[in-house]
This record gives sequence, structure tokens and C-alpha cells, in this order.
Amino acid sequence: MANLHRGDIASHPDVSEMRERYARMLGGRDVALVDGPVFLLGLYCAASPWIVHYAASQPALGAHNLILGVAIGLLALGFSRAPERMYGLSWAMCAMGIWMIIAPWIVGSGPDTGVIVNNIVIGALALVLGLICAGTAAKSTPRP
Repeated sequence: MANLHRGDIASHPDVSEMRERYARMLGGRDVALVDGPVFLLGLYCAASPWIVHYAASQPALGAHNLILGVAIGLLALGFSRAPERMYGLSWAMCAMGIWMIIAPWIVGSGPDTGVIVNNIVIGALALVLGLICAGTAAKSTPRP
């Protein structure tokens, strides 16, 4: 086939639609600075059983934090990769934060103070970051 569009894309029949879509995808990135801290929080949550040294004494809580940390990290990757589709899931991160706060008493078996404080801090940060993402997503969502 012959090259129909040489050089400049301005003569392409869908150029206006492509420009609008590009502007739509780049717009609404008000919380781009939150994606990094959410990812780091997920990494810390996943590694916290070994950082705080309770992986051996609380194996169920260690596995719990590992799984939730990976889930938070994947949410952060989704927030940065496809923000318009993923920021609706920021409420799920809020729920994960609340669960992290109460999990030592439900999942753990007699956790010590360090484990409780660790999970409360992780949960509070996840809740706050999730609320920031949810608030920004609600503010930037067009209303009919």
C-alpha cells in the first residue's frame, strides 16, 4: 500500500479526536504525587513483617501484611498507569486502611505493641492517601 500520510499528521482525518483523547488522558492528573507514596506504602506493608521482626512469631499476620502490601502496590501501579479507570478503586484502599488498623486483633494472635503500632500507622496512611485519591477523583469527574 502507498503511504497515505506523509510527514505531518495534521492532514489525518481523526486528528481532532486524537488531540481530544490525548488531552483527556493527560488531564485530571491532580494526584500524580500520591501515586509514589502509595506504592512505597505498599512496599513497606509487604516488607514490614521482616522489618519489625514479627514474621516468625506472627506468621498469619505476616502473610496478611504481605498480601495487603502487594495489593496496595498494585493499586498504586494502576493509579499511575490508568488513572481515569483506577481512581474509583481508591475507596477500596480506604477500606484496606481500615482493615489494616483492626487486623492485628482479628488475624494476629496476641500481637505486641510494635506490631499494633506498625499496622495502625500503615492503615492510617492508606486511609488518608485513599481519601485524597477519592476526593480528587470525585472533584475531577464531570457531572451531567
